[in-house]
Amino acid sequence: MKKLSIIVPCYNEEAVLAESYRRTKEVLKQLTCPTEIIYVNDGSRDATRSILDAISVSDPTVKVIHFSRNFGHQPAVTAGIHHCDADLAVILDADMQDPPELIPDILALQEKEEANVVFCVRKSREGESNFKLITSRLFYRFMNHMSEVAFPVDTGDFRLIDRKVMNEFNRMREHGKYIRGLISWVGFKQIPFFYEREARIAGETKYPLSKMLKFASNALLYFSKKPLKMATGLGFAAVLVGIILAVWVTVGKIIGYSNAETGWTSIMTAVVFFGGVQLLTVGVLGQYIGILFDEIKARPEYIVDCTKNFNTNPSVSCTARSESPKEA
Repeated sequence: MKKLSIIVPCYNEEAVLAESYRRTKEVLKQLTCPTEIIYVNDGSRDATRSILDAISVSDPTVKVIHFSRNFGHQPAVTAGIHHCDADLAVILDADMQDPPELIPDILALQEKEEANVVFCVRKSREGESNFKLITSRLFYRFMNHMSEVAFPVDTGDFRLIDRKVMNEFNRMREHGKYIRGLISWVGFKQIPFFYEREARIAGETKYPLSKMLKFASNALLYFSKKPLKMATGLGFAAVLVGIILAVWVTVGKIIGYSNAETGWTSIMTAVVFFGGVQLLTVGVLGQYIGILFDEIKARPEYIVDCTKNFNTNPSVSCTARSESPKEA
């Protein structure tokens, strides 16, 4: 019988954790297979840590990973997958926008289709602004246009993955992971599951505009070389415009239809255009060089402070810390 893990990244979720755990546990009780919940505390600054510790004491099927500080949502999901030993895993946010009550239906679909991945597609999204809805739709379609890999649109990290996909994911060592993109890149059999996304039951979003832009930037730069091609194209266009302008001024000076010494406007236009193209090209190159710099340093994506209820996990236990813990 296959074992199921629910991976839940958490950051300052004290307002929703109790209800999130209750709803998820009620769903898991209905299943006949062995189940567990893996909570990843991403350096929360509120009472999230103490709440998770209390839950893990009362429920041995709840495992907890505490980060040493806030590393971000994607590293938290990555840690959950790295520490998962189950046959199947469902990635689920703590805010309950993705209802845990759908898990039995997702499992049934996966078993029926013998799929390796079931990605959940949002038919609607309650409680979100028009700005976020529009930018989200544009982002996924823009990513599909720019990337060499086709991504399912209108999806998040809410999905089921099997052991085969987790094993391949664990081989990937790059930083700045765009997890939904990496899972699409892995391949195998992937099928959609359509659902209505709910509003947050409490608290506020952990993805303000600044984090959304950073997330989109990482997704684009890690999965596409087209920005470099676009920068090259702009550079070529700038050179072409410069040649045409030079020929026009030279011929005009010879024939007499151009008065070059009074062409301040054309000169300034050319300078601004070429300067803008150069800065844009250097900026794009700088982004890719920055990614290379981060990869070469090879720092860990996250640092585990301690864990709860991982009997065979090499991380440090919260109740029995080691003097020289092994790398998680």
